Parts: sequence; structure tokens; C-alpha cells
Amino acid sequence: MYVCLEGIDGSGKSTHTAKIEKWLKKCGLQVFRIFEPTDSKVGRLIREMLQDPGATDENFQRTLALLFAADRTILMEKIAQAESEGRVVVSDRCFYSSMVYQDGPEWIGEINKFARKPDVTLLLDLDPETAMTRCKGSDSFEDLKFLSRTRTRYLELAEKEGFFIVNADNGINKVHDDVKHVLAPKLGMCI
Repeated sequence: MYVCLEGIDGSGKSTHTAKIEKWLKKCGLQVFRIFEPTDSKVGRLIREMLQDPGATDENFQRTLALLFAADRTILMEKIAQAESEGRVVVSDRCFYSSMVYQDGPEWIGEINKFARKPDVTLLLDLDPETAMTRCKGSDSFEDLKFLSRTRTRYLELAEKEGFFIVNADNGINKVHDDVKHVLAPKLGMCI
């Protein structure tokens, strides 16, 4: 099974992918945790570029979209391998991030046509102002207007694609419990 956590920066994706991994391992499952951008050469270039003050610029975002698509293509083989070994893949982001962060959903869909859709996608939904507070001092490049637009796009995509929406403002333990309640039945587990 391929599980993805999505959400704006500061929503807790990294925290909760780690918590899911720990929970699933404790339950006896093998887990392959991934993140986007990856630690490949392309992923490292993306991380470097995200530090640029102009990273929210439209043309800059197009370049990032292409790099993210390339990085994902590398990742698809690793996901397939992990699943063939019976591991649950838990991802911090997938191509849905490009769908909401970059403009041109048709174009984004085309350049990501080799990216596999997750079996289960959870959107950790968070108010952009809270996200900005959480991201203070981090490597986040977004501003409030950009995060607000991105959150709106996430909510629209969630409705269209059938994501499970989890309130990411409820505190770590409550959010983790909510995530477990979504995933346990999908994995045939009890909580």
C-alpha cells in the first residue's frame, strides 16, 4: 500500500510520516518512508532552489515543477520495489503537491503522467497563519498569500480526488490518532 500525507508547509507531514512509520513497525509491518523532494541529486537541487527568495515566482515554479517530476520518476521505481517486498510506503508529499503549488493542472498532470497515485492520501489541513507561525525560522519560502492560495487548492483537490482531511491544528497526539483511524481499516488493522 502507498500512503501519502499532503498539506501546506507547517502542517506536520514530516512529523506524522515518522509517527506512522513507528506505529506500523510496532504493529509488525515493514515500512518504506519517503519524502519529496528526495535525497537524489535532483532532489538536492530542488532543496537548494527552494532557498531562493524568488521561489514563489511563476516561472521559477514551472522550473521546480519539471524538477519535481524528474525526481518523482526516480522515486517510482523505489516505490514499486518496496511494495513488491511487501512494505507499506509512507510518503511526505507526492505529485499532488505540484498540482497545488504550481499553476497549470493539465501541464502538471502531463509531466507527472508516470507518477503513481497513492492508495490513500491524507490532507493535513491547517490555517495558513498557524502554518507561518510553525515555519518561523525554518527553510520555508512561502508567504501568507501563497500559503492561502495553496491551501484553497488543496481543499479543492481533496474534494475532487477523495482525500481524507485531518485537522492538523488539533495537536500532535490527536492528529496521529485521527490518522490511525483512517489508515487502520485500510491496512486491515485494529488501533
